[in-house]
Amino acid sequence: MAIRDPQSPEQDSALQDYLALLSRYERLMEISRQLTSTLDLNALLDRIIQAAIELTDTEAASILLLDPQTGELRFEAATDISSGARDAIVIPKEGSIAGWVVTHGEFVLVPDARNDPRWFQNVEKAVDTKTRNLLAVPMRAHTKVIGTLEALNKRNDAPFTEDDINTLTTLAAQAAIAIENARLFQQNDFIAELVHELRTPLAALKASTALLLRPNLPDDRRQDIILTMQRETDRLSQMTTEFLDLARLESGRARLEIIRFDLPELLEESVDIVHSQAQERSINITIQCEPDDVEGDRGKLKQVLLNLLTNAIKYNKEGGEIFVTASNTEEQGQKFVQISVRDTGQGISPESQAHMFERFYRAADTEGYTQGTGLGLVIAKRIIEAHGGSMWLESEIGVGTTFYFTLPHRSSSVHTTVTPAL
Repeated sequence: MAIRDPQSPEQDSALQDYLALLSRYERLMEISRQLTSTLDLNALLDRIIQAAIELTDTEAASILLLDPQTGELRFEAATDISSGARDAIVIPKEGSIAGWVVTHGEFVLVPDARNDPRWFQNVEKAVDTKTRNLLAVPMRAHTKVIGTLEALNKRNDAPFTEDDINTLTTLAAQAAIAIENARLFQQNDFIAELVHELRTPLAALKASTALLLRPNLPDDRRQDIILTMQRETDRLSQMTTEFLDLARLESGRARLEIIRFDLPELLEESVDIVHSQAQERSINITIQCEPDDVEGDRGKLKQVLLNLLTNAIKYNKEGGEIFVTASNTEEQGQKFVQISVRDTGQGISPESQAHMFERFYRAADTEGYTQGTGLGLVIAKRIIEAHGGSMWLESEIGVGTTFYFTLPHRSSSVHTTVTPAL
């Protein structure tokens, strides 16, 4: 009986390498199937990042996409950069590795990032991880490059291999198509909802014009119809404006302008704007602010506060109270500023609470009528999440409602201001 010769160490190593490569490509196929079945853009970006780290055995990864409106190259997802910092960084097409990849449509392997003349130094100021080496590949959807996928810092300082290049390139191609599909799905889904919502005010306007054509219509009734038409056209205008705001936020085209600003000043400024509305219903507004300042997009945060304040007035009782509070807090070792707007109104039922952050959802007011566009709270929540914070609510029927949101922390002394109804 013939005895089979044992494999040499070289043959055994080659076999192990082959099995490892086969396992990697099987995993890549599994991940590709997962990507094509995901239409939630944020979840999709996170899966791509995790897949890139796993398949290349690296410490970090990032996705940079071209803004279709401005042509700017920006971070859309990264393991070591906060959402606010991502939005603040614009990567130049000239003078950056990612820009070179997008412009030339070819991969770049950089064994020593700091000694590469294309390395964009400003990124290091916004991250904790220091880049030693990286592999960047183009993300190509059909015939166009939409961005770049980067894997950073090979573990144990091992070199990137040809298999790493092939794997990441394949992943980037699958990821680019999945991202484009998710964008199209969001736009189509959102547009369908908008068209449905537009039907109500358009129907009201059509009915109003038919009534105005009646020759014997009393003057007082004519005046009521004209006022109704004004309200509906205002709502249409607001709805289209908010639709565009939300579309930009959900597609990643809306950018935050992060600055450090005085928080008590912003709270007082926002309350001053709604003061006349509160005065009409004899509602007192009290501000208590512990931190001095925060970092964020001041204009967009003012938009959030005004939305919460106007809702607190609208759904409050006559002679009610509104309390605006900002305090320092900590979650899982990370420091935040927590801001809340509490009213003493009718409260929100548990059934309605479950839908408050859904697009076009409107809770009934004290007289049983729905008002507004149903987009304000959704936009507010997206703005806060873009800052790396969170938003939620607590409510009790007959007692009132409190909306909370968190922001990156800055600390100091206490300021208290009361704006009474006159």
